[in-house]
Amino acid sequence: MVDSLKSLVWNRAERRPRAPVRLVAGLLLVAVVTFGLAVVVGLLGVGSLLVGLLGATAGDLATGLVGSLVLGVAIVVAVTVAGRFLDRRPFTDFGFHLDRSWWLDLGFGLGLGAGLMTLVFGVGVAAGWFRVTGFLVGDAVVVGLATLVVLFVLVGVYEELFARGYLLTNVAEGLAGYVGERWAVAVAVALSSGVFGLLHASNPSASLVSTVTITLAGVMLALGYVLTNELAVPVGLHVTWNLFQGGVYGFPVSGLGVDATIVATREQGPDLVTGGSFGPEAGLLGVGAMLLGSAAIVAWVRWRYGEVGVHPGVTTPELRTGGRRGDDDA
Repeated sequence: MVDSLKSLVWNRAERRPRAPVRLVAGLLLVAVVTFGLAVVVGLLGVGSLLVGLLGATAGDLATGLVGSLVLGVAIVVAVTVAGRFLDRRPFTDFGFHLDRSWWLDLGFGLGLGAGLMTLVFGVGVAAGWFRVTGFLVGDAVVVGLATLVVLFVLVGVYEELFARGYLLTNVAEGLAGYVGERWAVAVAVALSSGVFGLLHASNPSASLVSTVTITLAGVMLALGYVLTNELAVPVGLHVTWNLFQGGVYGFPVSGLGVDATIVATREQGPDLVTGGSFGPEAGLLGVGAMLLGSAAIVAWVRWRYGEVGVHPGVTTPELRTGGRRGDDDA
């Protein structure tokens, strides 16, 4: 009886907790570390210090940067600890094997995000759905744009690490022994993308439509991970998608406005197409870009690696003791 109960939470073959336990423990670690860092940052007055360095006009950016720093560090620390003591793998195995191939894929992702959002902007302007109203808009625009770059790099890294690197991986590993690798990955992509959408559901101007389209964006980002077992493509795509959407073309980024932009853009087309005040992600232009981006990722992987398929590392981990998972389920 005791052994049966223990087997529900402990995988004897892999000598680690089962996937649901790892997921819950990882989430608790993120919450605890985030709270602790937030208290420390508040006591040290880091937010006020950044406002002083960036200027009072960059107050909103400074606040966002502090929040992203806290959450980003918390997620990295939590995943590192969870990986060492729960998942029994190094941090790099969550999609950060930083070899030459990784950086090449990152470059593709960066170019893809920039290209997709440029296409959204170009089509929208040509159709009369967007109108350019100015250039280099915002107080302390150079400082503001530099801050946006740092902010979106942080967001791209920690959101991908959490949603794809940790959540998707553990769900896929946990289900693979029960439903097979393909179904396990499909469910993991759907679940992690749904969580990704829900995490943006409280943003300004969010709606059911925006939550669904952000979930679709999560599927696009997950595609780069499950085909390569690395976060290079999704991190690069995530960073420049946000940066070009807000900092370059002046669109709202998932409902959040930006204080500095290279091109100021006014939306004047139907919300169904443009996404309205939430930004292009909630409109047909954004959905079209996501579908095109997914096709481009598949084409890139086929060209780079010669074949397209779920990478076995997504469901079959290399554990720290060496060798792959045992016959027991995760």
